[in-house]
Amino acid sequence: MAESTIWWLLAGTAVGIELMTGTFYLLMLALGLAAGAVAAHLGAGTTPQIVVAAVVGAGTVLAWRSYKQAQPSAVPANANRDVNLDIGEAVHVEAWNPDGTASVKYRGSKWAVSSASSGPLAPGAHTVVEVVGSRLVVRKI
Repeated sequence: MAESTIWWLLAGTAVGIELMTGTFYLLMLALGLAAGAVAAHLGAGTTPQIVVAAVVGAGTVLAWRSYKQAQPSAVPANANRDVNLDIGEAVHVEAWNPDGTASVKYRGSKWAVSSASSGPLAPGAHTVVEVVGSRLVVRKI
């Protein structure tokens, strides 16, 4: 069996395992294994094939890791407008209870409300910033 065939089998196995586990880093390592196969096709010896596979695999993993770290962290689902359409909606708080909660009428029913800010609680218009279970977390407009 040719050395390039072994490299391609290893790359295919890494892709197959990635499809089962969902680990994107295995795709980066599969690129390194594919680079080793290309080096074998070009007639490189065993040592240069291994070096090429290691450098390309490690380089793509490090490049992907630095790219992911540079991206802003995702907003949690309970505060993400793309997941919960209540985020950003306006509610009117008539009065706050002494324990820092209130009850508002929203979408045809009563909802429990708590404040996202730690300052003094004032009645009036508020914006929903998060939904925790059946409780709206609001901020004064």
